[in-house]
Amino acid sequence: MRISTNTIYQSGINKINNLQFEQAKLQQQISTGRRISTPADDPVAAARALEISHAQSVNAKFSDTRQTAQLKLNTLESNLTSVTNALVSVHSSLVAAGNGAFSDQERGFIAADLNNTLEALIGLANTKDAAGDYLYAGFKTDSKPFIANAGGASYVGDSNEQLLQVDTQRQMAVNVTGDKVFQNGGNDIFATLQNLVNILNTPLTPATQAAFSAGLATGINSIQTGLDNVLTVRAAIGSRLNELDALDIAGSDRDLQYSKSLSELQDLDYASALSELAKNMTIMEAAQKSFVQTTGLSLFDFI
Repeated sequence: MRISTNTIYQSGINKINNLQFEQAKLQQQISTGRRISTPADDPVAAARALEISHAQSVNAKFSDTRQTAQLKLNTLESNLTSVTNALVSVHSSLVAAGNGAFSDQERGFIAADLNNTLEALIGLANTKDAAGDYLYAGFKTDSKPFIANAGGASYVGDSNEQLLQVDTQRQMAVNVTGDKVFQNGGNDIFATLQNLVNILNTPLTPATQAAFSAGLATGINSIQTGLDNVLTVRAAIGSRLNELDALDIAGSDRDLQYSKSLSELQDLDYASALSELAKNMTIMEAAQKSFVQTTGLSLFDFI
């Protein structure tokens, strides 16, 4: 079998080109720290890495959503803490107002204090969050949920829950509507306060004593019921915040697992790669010398 000079040259060149390609590939892997530069390097591992990267990205988006949910719920909790403190103060004032030794003027002072508290509570009920949305308006976040009137305040928001997808299988309400906080089950805190202000501003006579006592007792019970409701709402918010903390921990664990899996698929074994590069350079050096010697052969050398 005859082998042409051109075939000898081409075979040697192809071998050197292949070695140079492998060397360049190894050098790129070492410089980037990645075993897979293109899907062609390992199609199966590349497809799996893409799948894991997508799952990691989705997990990160859920983490961002949970942060938004935590901000909204913490804002609610802070606001309801102020509401709680105001109602506790009202309850104490009403107990004091039942003192039979108080004069009409002293009861008037308490009435003025309750009126200020009523205005403050309406202000708290119309609080906006950091984004400029009203906390208790449901979906009507761009308009005040409560409008003050002669009977206390009327609710003009809606009863819709704002739901956020905080995990793959979990949607969470991140708001509470004003009617459920301040007027739950027909127990209207604002109407109760306004009625109490009217009662305390009315001069007390023997003929009105019974009505005064009954009205005051009813008001105290109503405020206590309203306070209990606010505390129940706060407990529900606290439960959601605890759940978000648990979901955050689980999400962080998943992210570590995804990162580990990606590392196993993509990251380079430096010791192995450097050893392979050294071997490749030795083989290429030998191939180059062999090519030079082979292409320099001539029949005239043997004559």
